[in-house]
Amino acid sequence: MPVSVARVATDRPARYAKQLAAHMSRRIETSFSPETGRGTLAFAAGTATLEAQADALLLTVEGERENLPGLEDVVGRHLVRFGARDELVVEWHRDNGEAGLVHRNEESEA
Repeated sequence: MPVSVARVATDRPARYAKQLAAHMSRRIETSFSPETGRGTLAFAAGTATLEAQADALLLTVEGERENLPGLEDVVGRHLVRFGARDELVVEWHRDNGEAGLVHRNEESEA
């Protein structure tokens, strides 16, 4: 199954993973474990995994090739909104070498 990955630099990866999973749980099935720092988001078009690392949040979306842009968009857009104060940047890299979407808080650039 095609995959796209983004490594988001932050000193609060677990906080953002937990917040993203909690927010998305209103519409889809999600999980997050504070003990492992790992979570999942189950969309109709594919899945996303969240992994809190020492200095970054690793995001992975998996789905049919045509669904990757939509998965990248919903995960990246929400995370950037939550992390506006920290000016988070989500830059996706697809497993076939194509550039994925890039999300950043546009207000911080004005």
